[in-house]
Amino acid sequence: MTSASPAPSAGPGGVAKTPSPPGRPHSAPPTAGPPGSRPRARARVRRGLLRALPVSPAVVLLALFLAGPIGYCAYIAFTDLQLTGQAESSFVGLDNFREAFGDERFLNAVWLTLVFTFLSSIIGQNTLGLALATLMQRASKPVRTLTGAIVVTAWVLPEVVAGFLLYAFFRREGTLNAILDFLHLPSQNWLFTLPILAVSFANVWRGTAFSMLVYSAALNEIPKEITEAAEVDGAGGWRRMWHITLPMIRRSIGTNLMLNTLQTLSVFGLIWVMTRGGPGNDSQTLPLFMYEQAFQKSMIGYGTAVALLLLLVGSLFSVVYMRLLRTEV
Repeated sequence: MTSASPAPSAGPGGVAKTPSPPGRPHSAPPTAGPPGSRPRARARVRRGLLRALPVSPAVVLLALFLAGPIGYCAYIAFTDLQLTGQAESSFVGLDNFREAFGDERFLNAVWLTLVFTFLSSIIGQNTLGLALATLMQRASKPVRTLTGAIVVTAWVLPEVVAGFLLYAFFRREGTLNAILDFLHLPSQNWLFTLPILAVSFANVWRGTAFSMLVYSAALNEIPKEITEAAEVDGAGGWRRMWHITLPMIRRSIGTNLMLNTLQTLSVFGLIWVMTRGGPGNDSQTLPLFMYEQAFQKSMIGYGTAVALLLLLVGSLFSVVYMRLLRTEV
């Protein structure tokens, strides 16, 4: 005798519902995606690849000539590689970095690098470039042309040539002391008594043109109606500069500071020609210290570790400036 199957129950509205078989849970049928979604996704991928195709050679070149050497240098920094007197190098871990932070000459080079960057880039080039750009806006066309030609000429000179010119200016029998003797003022051997100030001034003289050009372009973008309205309201020159000009060119200031700082951190030829890091170590910045350890003392591993630390210093400056650029006016 067979057992009767349960009768279908009527659901809402009188529609019969078929019960699920015993022992098998009731599951909803799988829902298919909207028609054409997969072809559209594949089309988006193809469009993305086609857009990336023109820049792929540049990406390959950057990976080959930028990321590759940096990665290899990062590996060398953890070895005891030397130029001479060594058959093969070995991995030494963090020993090079421990040696650097325990070396008073390295710490002195870090301090002088920060002083040199602050005096010649953050204060010197940035401030003087803004001042020249502001004055040239109010000057006549012949004055603007002459001033721009003089300042840009110092910028386009090769670093070694600029170093020799400034060496002749600051040396004991140089131009500066001749001017001071003519004015009956005391003279001195500037490259011996104040070497870091002398090389900082040299870097200001050579690099101010870039800041001047950046700020000239930024000042020309400020609407004249705003400054004229401030003049009508009785705002003086300093108040207009502080409350109108500087806030409106803030992004240009951040960009200029970042580029100038990174360039100044890597200055080598100018200081080498003028002082060679002397007298003693009084003007030996990190690039000169790195060169001495890697190529004069043949300690490539240690010198590369110093180079990585210099790269870290530049990265910290870049992060600070990028955060300043991200904030809105």
